Amino acid sequence: MKKWAFCFVSLWLMFSVILSGCNFTGEAPQGAESPSGQTSPKDGEQASGGNAITLSVETEITDLNQFSASDNVSFAILNNVNEGLYRLDQKNEPQPAMAKGVDISKDGLTYTFTLRDGVKWSNGSPVTAADFKFAWLGSMKPETSLSGYAFILTDYIEGGAEYAEGKAADVSGIVVKDDKTLMVKLKNPTPFFLRLVSFIPYYPLNETFVKDKGKDFALKPENMLYNGPFVLTQFDPASGAVLEKNPNYWDNSSVKLDQVNIKVVKEMSTALNLYKAGELDRVNLSSADVSANKTSPEFGSDIEFATTYLQFNLKAGDISNPNIRKALQRAYDSRVLEQLLNNGSKGAVGLIPDLMNGAGGKSFRDMQGKVLAPDAAKAKELWAQGVKELGHAPKIKLLVLDDTVNKDVGTFLQSEFKKNLGAEIEIESMPKKARNKLMDDGNYQMAVTAWGADYDDAMTYLDLWINHTPYRGNYNNPKYDRLIAEAKKEADEAKRVDMLLQAEKMLVVEDAVVAPLFYKGHAFLRKQNIEGLVYRPYGASWDFKYAAKK
Repeated sequence: MKKWAFCFVSLWLMFSVILSGCNFTGEAPQGAESPSGQTSPKDGEQASGGNAITLSVETEITDLNQFSASDNVSFAILNNVNEGLYRLDQKNEPQPAMAKGVDISKDGLTYTFTLRDGVKWSNGSPVTAADFKFAWLGSMKPETSLSGYAFILTDYIEGGAEYAEGKAADVSGIVVKDDKTLMVKLKNPTPFFLRLVSFIPYYPLNETFVKDKGKDFALKPENMLYNGPFVLTQFDPASGAVLEKNPNYWDNSSVKLDQVNIKVVKEMSTALNLYKAGELDRVNLSSADVSANKTSPEFGSDIEFATTYLQFNLKAGDISNPNIRKALQRAYDSRVLEQLLNNGSKGAVGLIPDLMNGAGGKSFRDMQGKVLAPDAAKAKELWAQGVKELGHAPKIKLLVLDDTVNKDVGTFLQSEFKKNLGAEIEIESMPKKARNKLMDDGNYQMAVTAWGADYDDAMTYLDLWINHTPYRGNYNNPKYDRLIAEAKKEADEAKRVDMLLQAEKMLVVEDAVVAPLFYKGHAFLRKQNIEGLVYRPYGASWDFKYAAKK
């Protein structure tokens, strides 16, 4: 989320729970007033009663602006300091949140949400239906929607696409009937719409506050408003953040933690050492440490609806040759990668991960089966043909993030390509923000990246490649676009899923736009006094609302 989001999205999200306080650069002065109206603890102090946990993440917190955020780490924070009309519960089912309920028309096209009494922002002002419309319109405008997530609204809400294209002054499908009533009209029946309104791009924003902050909105805690279980009191992209319980949250009595600290720790070995020293309550395990810890009562594992894959840039020099891309797709064995990761991840045989919903009670993956398999002989044949067409041996760089898992994956691929193709692949490793900029600008040949599902349907993956952006490899196939558009209009579920099955084959096999690597999972150790810490397989991964320390 992907998005993964999907959410999707950093390659690898690793959290561990730490009992000690945080010391971040650029934090508020000691004893300063927090956005919630509470006094922040001094440096190194815990929240009252020591009822605090700290999470470590392996990548920077790149962006907390709802209009531009797109990675899992940022989504995890936004999911806990803000809230939509609905919120996913501990079983990943959407439940009323800012809204106390919804009336859905018989044809499934009109949703009328009624907000709860007394829902407030952290500054005490009321959350209104107009706050939702303002945020949704902003997410659709090209000049403000910088995350690439406009589609998750425009594809479903009546009049959204026309508004985004500048053909309409308003969105006909979003009607504010009064402060507490929001009516939404959809283009087509969307069975998962309540899951969508539980996701970050559908959260509200206060228009007066956002416009008052201007370009400084969301750059620091005091430049944000909060309506979720927690408020942000400290934030530094490279170091971490501090969240405190929100006294104005409508369901404040259900929130057990007083404070959540988030710390950027890129090396998994460092986190494990802290855990062994008794300073961490939860730590994700590297592949080398899983076997030794599997029998521990503190051992556990989580699955994700997230796929890590090679994204090819179809306009980048030698990699633009289809045979070169198809050779690279077949020149590694994802089952070997699965064994190397040894952390609950599974070698990928297609883009859509295991267990995601298909049709008729079957998963999408079971319906499709494998779309790619390793084949060293075929890979060599395709590589030789590509070299002949290019007239020279390809010179290719592989772009990866600078964390432990990504660097390991890059090294594995470099070795496999050398062994099976004789290819000399150069690895370029860098922080997420720098990597993302290269991809956004099209300045890469191929990159290890990932997408985490925003909701439980294959469409959350397959419609990513209709936007034709450099990040998605500059892929532009009108036939593929039509297939996705028709699937979004199809009311018959079996026919719709069949179109998506065709789309996956076209994207992966026929056009060789991506090379699936693995479906993400992770193994961890967790102290037994932490409970209720929810990790979701899709959307915004972490939810601290239900967490408690015994």
